[in-house]
Amino acid sequence: VQLQAFGGGLVQAGDSLRLSCAASGLAFSTYTMGWFRQAPGKEREFVAAISWRGGITQYADSVKGRFTISRNNAKNTVYLQTNSLRPEDTAVYSCAAGLWGMGKADSYEYWGQGTLVTVSS
Repeated sequence: VQLQAFGGGLVQAGDSLRLSCAASGLAFSTYTMGWFRQAPGKEREFVAAISWRGGITQYADSVKGRFTISRNNAKNTVYLQTNSLRPEDTAVYSCAAGLWGMGKADSYEYWGQGTLVTVSS
C-alpha cells in the first residue's frame, strides 16, 4: 500500500492550497480517508476525514469553514482544499486510510509520507 501526499508549499497568510493524496495497492473506495498534521514540536492532530463514499465528512474545529475534504474514487485520490491559511496551520500534512472510525489516528491502518505546508504571516 502506498499513500503519497503532495501539493504543499510556502504561502502567505490568507492564501489557499490544494493538497492531494494518491493511493495505490488497496481497495481505495472501501476505505475512510483522513488528513492529519504535525507541527514542529507538537503532537500529530486530526484535520479532516471522509467516508468511503464521501457522504460523511468530519473536521477539526480549528479548520471548520476553511478546509474541505473530498475524494475521487475513480482516481484513488483524496483532496484537502485549504483556504484562509494561517501561520498556525504550518505543519506536515499526511493522509491515512482506515476501515473504521474517522477522527482518531489509531483507527487508520495505512499512512503516507507527508507534504509540508508553511504559512508565513
